[in-house]
Amino acid sequence: MLAVTKVFPVETLLEAYSLGMREFGENYVQEFERKYPSVSSCEGARFHLIGHLQSNKARKAAEMFHVIQTVDTPKLARRLGEFPEPREVMIEVKLSEEESKHGAAASELSELIDSIRGVPSLRLTGLMTMPPWSDDAEAARPYFRKLRELAERHGLSGLSMGMSHDLEVAIEEGSTMVRVGTALFGSRKALL
Repeated sequence: MLAVTKVFPVETLLEAYSLGMREFGENYVQEFERKYPSVSSCEGARFHLIGHLQSNKARKAAEMFHVIQTVDTPKLARRLGEFPEPREVMIEVKLSEEESKHGAAASELSELIDSIRGVPSLRLTGLMTMPPWSDDAEAARPYFRKLRELAERHGLSGLSMGMSHDLEVAIEEGSTMVRVGTALFGSRKALL
């Protein structure tokens, strides 16, 4: 389980850490940059970038995050590979038609996988996706199933899919990592 602490104050992250959470998800490089000095010494904690990453922010992301779950272009993979420290990455796959969603198209996966595997410092562990929002968790099932099928086709075992409202469906479809914020911390309020 990935504790999603985006838009929560750093104190929330530190409290979750004190209670035993070790895997944390953040959406924004700039927001996490403000939290990082307070959490960088948390032994055993791993920080995942689960929001879209522009290649011009790759350096800053590589300095702070252990896992980048949103690699979606060969260019971004090359930029992350410029930093010698080994980095775990996942490919974000866009399975919906929503303009607001990011990710590589399913048809681009083979090329992107080859590109990532060609970068010595990157370790590809799986795929991630964000289905269209719906109050009905079952509406996400076809997207989760499609991601699992793509992962199987490409020999990848990690599946980052499912959030607070649809995690049961995601797990039924093979998720190996659910991203949970609201169920752990309540509704999000913008940081001031």
